[in-house]
Amino acid sequence: NAEEFDAPRKRMLTRTSRLRKLRFRTRRFASSESSNKNVAVVLSGCGVYDGSEIQESVAVLHALSRHNANVSCFAPDKKQTHVINHVKGEVTPRQNRNVLVESARIARGKITALDQLNAEEFDAIILPGGFGAAKNLSNFAFEGAKFEVDDELAKKLHDFKNAKKPIGMCCISPVIAAKVFPGSSVTIGRDEDPAADAIRSVSSNHVSKKVDEVCIDRDNLLVTTPAYMYDEASVAEIFDSVTSMVKNVLQLTPYNEKSRV
Repeated sequence: NAEEFDAPRKRMLTRTSRLRKLRFRTRRFASSESSNKNVAVVLSGCGVYDGSEIQESVAVLHALSRHNANVSCFAPDKKQTHVINHVKGEVTPRQNRNVLVESARIARGKITALDQLNAEEFDAIILPGGFGAAKNLSNFAFEGAKFEVDDELAKKLHDFKNAKKPIGMCCISPVIAAKVFPGSSVTIGRDEDPAADAIRSVSSNHVSKKVDEVCIDRDNLLVTTPAYMYDEASVAEIFDSVTSMVKNVLQLTPYNEKSRV
């Protein structure tokens, strides 16, 4: 009987297929070296022109979630430099907003003041872009190459570097790393961008990268990517850019038994 003859063979093929699927799922789980990492995300307000770039911020949170990271958001508890009408692109007079309060919009209310950030409790730190990085976390938007970085943020970044924990940045925020860590290598995209000249003027190195590429400075544990420094980029390209940055940051995190509990 042909059916009786084929039965053992069919059972063997079924078991083999199931085994292959199991091995595939096991490989996927085992390759998630970033599982349960604790990552601090520093925001700078809400909105591209006066705070954190919302799409980049969401891309960061999305990528971290995909890698099963535990995320905590932080922002400086201080007055926002100014408020921009995002329809007209103009400063709105007589409006005062708080960076922490505005950042809470992106974090769905779950956010802590930057001065409470303790590098010992985290495996990595990430800063999305947006003009908030150049207006609230630094004054780069107003002072150019002579800019200064928020003292509290600079201290926290040094804490992470001294603990040998990676730092990720995108869009314009890599200028902050260039200032805080002279001699570091970062990217804001095109080498002809004036921000690249500013990076070189503070004794750091600018590395030209495409929108979907990352610059990895292993000596300083910095991972940077251009994101919306390419204005013409699509939302999909921005998510790809940020996801690549996040993935590389997580790959640089030290093994921490506590982060895996």
